[in-house]
Amino acid sequence: MIAGPQIITSFFLATSENWAKASLAYVGGAAVGITTVVSIAYIVGSSLKSASGSKHSSTAGHIIDGVVLALLLFLAVRAYLKRHESEPPKWLSGLEKERPRGAFLLGLALLSVFPTDIASNIVAGLHLSRHGAPWWQVLPFVGLTLLLLAIPSLTVVLLGKRANDVLPKIRDWMNQNAWVVSEIVLVLLIAITIKSLVTG
Repeated sequence: MIAGPQIITSFFLATSENWAKASLAYVGGAAVGITTVVSIAYIVGSSLKSASGSKHSSTAGHIIDGVVLALLLFLAVRAYLKRHESEPPKWLSGLEKERPRGAFLLGLALLSVFPTDIASNIVAGLHLSRHGAPWWQVLPFVGLTLLLLAIPSLTVVLLGKRANDVLPKIRDWMNQNAWVVSEIVLVLLIAITIKSLVTG
């Protein structure tokens, strides 16, 4: 979900002039965006299950699993097709002087408007509603995503000035190889969804 401009933005902000405030604002914007989209998907999924009634709950569950599977396949194909796009967007270079307000809006947009993020958030929300999990269980998904986004700024806290040497190397490696990690996770999620479809 965060492979691409989302995590690369975190690296740029962590090495910016106002890195602490900008990074915190970016993660805050991401928190609002992710929580909103996941919650909407969760509510929609729960409403579909409730509307179908107990008689047809199994059918509604299969429909939700089908939608989740389609979104996961979309994400897997997209990650594979874009695997050679290793150059970060040009607008990222302007983040060195980004203000907290701009970083917040960037986090909000990148983690809730990008096709991969919309799909990932919907998958998480629908999956939880499909299995009757309480809403609060979206929070570990949100928390883990935010922790991953915060890794660059946490690295600055731990390494201090040495982070200026380490972070660009990690950023470049992730820019080249993040798609592999994405594919591994997506294949695992696809297998879980297919199992849910088969077993009902």
